[in-house]
Amino acid sequence: MSTLAAAPRMRARSTGAGLFDHRRRALLVARLRLLLLMLIFVLLALCALGRIAWLGAAQPGPRVQTMATLLLPDRGEITDRNGLPLAREFPAYALWFNPQAMADGGSPLVRSPQEVAGDLRRIFPDLDESEVVEKLLSGKAGYLRRRILPEDANKVQAIGELALEITREKDRHYPQGSLAAHVLGYVAADGHGRVGMEAVLDDRLLDPAKRADPVALSIDARVQGALEDELERGMLSVDAVGAAGIVLDVDTGEVLALASKPGFDPNQILTTDVVLPKERTDAGEMPAVFNRLTNQVYELGSTFKPLTVAVAIDTGVITNLGRRWQASKPIRVGRFAIGDSHRIGDTLNVPETLIHSSNIVSAQIAGEVGGPTLHNYFGQLGMNEAPYIELPARGAPLGMGGKWDKTKALYAGFGHGIAVTPLHLASAYAAMVNGGIWRPATLNRIEPGHAPRGRRVFKASTSARMNQLLRLIALYGTGKNADAPGFRVGGKTGSAEKPGVRGYRRTTLVSTFAAAFPMDKPRYVVIAMLDEPKGTRASSFQRTAAWNAAPIVKRLVSRIGPQLGVLPDASRDIDLSDVRSLVGE
Repeated sequence: MSTLAAAPRMRARSTGAGLFDHRRRALLVARLRLLLLMLIFVLLALCALGRIAWLGAAQPGPRVQTMATLLLPDRGEITDRNGLPLAREFPAYALWFNPQAMADGGSPLVRSPQEVAGDLRRIFPDLDESEVVEKLLSGKAGYLRRRILPEDANKVQAIGELALEITREKDRHYPQGSLAAHVLGYVAADGHGRVGMEAVLDDRLLDPAKRADPVALSIDARVQGALEDELERGMLSVDAVGAAGIVLDVDTGEVLALASKPGFDPNQILTTDVVLPKERTDAGEMPAVFNRLTNQVYELGSTFKPLTVAVAIDTGVITNLGRRWQASKPIRVGRFAIGDSHRIGDTLNVPETLIHSSNIVSAQIAGEVGGPTLHNYFGQLGMNEAPYIELPARGAPLGMGGKWDKTKALYAGFGHGIAVTPLHLASAYAAMVNGGIWRPATLNRIEPGHAPRGRRVFKASTSARMNQLLRLIALYGTGKNADAPGFRVGGKTGSAEKPGVRGYRRTTLVSTFAAAFPMDKPRYVVIAMLDEPKGTRASSFQRTAAWNAAPIVKRLVSRIGPQLGVLPDASRDIDLSDVRSLVGE
């Protein structure tokens, strides 16, 4: 009995212990799960705190932008010296062809490319329909047209072709069209400037801290327009292949106008404006963006004769303008001879030499100056390196290297054997007429009173004498056709044969007129150059500078003089009383 009675009690104790162990294990599992959950939450909190700390320490804070900042253009504005906009940014529409417009991968166009191109032609009459068809058939994405007006964009949408997409983009616009194109350059599709001041000022124009302030150039749009107009007119009248010109402030070096022809429109850059086919380059053509004034070097011929005379006066080689040199016989230099185009006289003095543009006497004067001295002066005038100006395309002179002997001086004295850019010549003439100070040319506007000091090349007395001689040339010599009444123009012609494979080509000339005005107190230098002019009715069938380049300067000075504050005054002129008697009949 006792044994049987105890068995149930033992089973009861065993069952109670089992229940207790089960509850304890369940409680332990619950606690472990709670700890795991808390650990996960702690890890997430630590990650969040770490992220917040990283953002605060490593990442820049949120940008605070005012309404004015948001309205700033992506690229700064360029203006002329008077604030006239030359280049600015503005929002525009463009027509883009998207061949992936259909999600199912089918044909991007509902109708045929020919029909679509015809519809676009009706919206844009100047569109090349065959070119558009070719682009649509190519299956490649690309622009069909840029700079679209809002109303034209709506018409394109009405065509109903999903592949014709209208996009919004920032566009660089040149309000004055092709004016000053070689100064400005253009902005390429990558948003960066090319060729001109757009390239030079690229970082400045894109800088968020500076792009609100327009960049003022030294260019005067009124003078620039007149220069381009007269160069174009002169080039076409004599069927020249190109032309170049500049108007330079002699006291500051500021370029008021700079032009090269043929020109281009920076609003619509063509492939051939930048790169020409090989057959055209082999024929001697240059792309339109090529700057003849700063990048092409020429032998500028007789325009160097006044510089040679200035050196001779400055060094004391010439102390008497009435001194006479023989002019009847060519000068033999080895197997070559330096002669004049026609017989001028048996002897010539300095004023007569410049008035009649004698190679023979100019060479003799250069020979007396000597090669080393002439080379040194030309170097001080900046002709031993690329011209000083901000533009990236600048041509290096030819013929300035090595030591100059007497033979080199004989030829360089009248502008042969040395090739420079027309900009070199303009800066040298500015130094010759402004009192003798050479300053670098610049396209940046200079505030009054902040002109660079420059370097002295000629004595002030030499400069004063050269102003008289330049005026005599315009009154009595080869520069007569440049004498704008009342503006007291002075200057020198230069007509040089272009070099070729087998020596100089007698049928091709570079005609140049280098001038300054008003000669009683010179303020501006003007250079006009024509590349390969022909003898036409407009030039009395002559090819030399006296008949084609000089008239350009005359018309230009008459137009820009009043704009620059130089009014015509027939009662004023430089005093020529001590040199007029030296000029023969």
